Amino acid sequence: MTLQSAAETGKCPYSGAAQGSHHGYEPFDMKNPFPAYAEMRKEEPVMFDERVGYWVVTQYDDIKAVFEDWETFSSENAQAPVRKRGPQATKIMNDGGFTAYSGLSARIPPEHTRIREIVQKAFTPRRFKKLEPEIRENVVSRIEKMLERPDKDGEIIRDLAYDIPTITILTLIGADISKVDTYKRWSDSRAAMTWGDLSDEEQIPHAHNLVEYWQECLSIVADAHENGGDSMTADLVKAQSEGAEISDHEIASVLYSLLFAGHETTTTLIGNTLRVLLAHPDQWQAVIDDEKKIPAAVDEVLRYSGSIVGWRRKALKDTEVGGVKIAEGDELLLLMGSANRDESRFESGEDFDIRRPNAREHLSFGFGIHYCLGNMLAKLQAKICLQEIARLAPNLKLVGGEDIDFRENLSFRVPKTVPVTW
Repeated sequence: MTLQSAAETGKCPYSGAAQGSHHGYEPFDMKNPFPAYAEMRKEEPVMFDERVGYWVVTQYDDIKAVFEDWETFSSENAQAPVRKRGPQATKIMNDGGFTAYSGLSARIPPEHTRIREIVQKAFTPRRFKKLEPEIRENVVSRIEKMLERPDKDGEIIRDLAYDIPTITILTLIGADISKVDTYKRWSDSRAAMTWGDLSDEEQIPHAHNLVEYWQECLSIVADAHENGGDSMTADLVKAQSEGAEISDHEIASVLYSLLFAGHETTTTLIGNTLRVLLAHPDQWQAVIDDEKKIPAAVDEVLRYSGSIVGWRRKALKDTEVGGVKIAEGDELLLLMGSANRDESRFESGEDFDIRRPNAREHLSFGFGIHYCLGNMLAKLQAKICLQEIARLAPNLKLVGGEDIDFRENLSFRVPKTVPVTW
């Protein structure tokens, strides 16, 4: 039998499971995907899903091995639209000069290696430390404003998590911090166009937003050339002038990625951190009693309820994953949200426990050469939010338990609201 691409055949040539059963897995439903993840890990850890055209991989060791083997499993499809762009959206983006490409996550060596080395020198702990007082001031201001409400009703996404990471990343790159709502609108469109399940008609307003988004990135780079400044963008432009091999288009592409990844996933992390901790009052109390437990708590949230639960790769040659044959050209969806609860790696993986000794082994930031560059900044912001809420609002309570709706998406598990009272 000749090994044939599953993407070409539209079916799984190796799976023993009945076509269409999918073990309860629904690719875009993020309400509670974990029971389906657990069943797939047990029954069919590498499953072809003809609805999206991906091999869905669910076990920890398999996913980590794929992340590590970039020569076999390319990241080139990581930012590709899940659903093909329609003709109207394509025309809007072409006419608008949209040529954005991934900053780092979809690039492959040697291009990835070259750009990451340059960006890493500008994306430094020194910059994060400089941002910390402003982050804390913003967090305190928003918590105090929320607590002023006489009805004692708050919502963590709206009142805290929405603004903080956006202002932080805009400050880092030297963008206009008064445009938080605009950047959020653009980022929502990027998520919808890349990882959503949109009709051709639904794509049209998002296409317009992405054109605006890309033109803004180009404008920030041009401004850094003209005016310099104390920002990561200015650092990259300066490095370029001193001989670093990075183009304006590549710098703008880095901004295009950071202006999304640098706040959307952190907004979700802050929301999920409060949502999960408040749903476990004994562990929330442990954090209140000892703030030294906060870093471990954040890592356990990243493991238990990460912002990103699925990421994509493409096979560059005939290979195997978990004993299943994968053909050259086949695409994989790596469910880190499943790997992070795999009991072969995490004892009682379905339980939330901030005392877990190996929580930091989660795969929520990826693994290997594409490990998330902004992980330290994301954790810093989540830590500051927990410190200040524990200090200012230790009696915060989750409204309605964890029965919260999540946005439909292939890769990001984003709570729509996190309602609280005190």
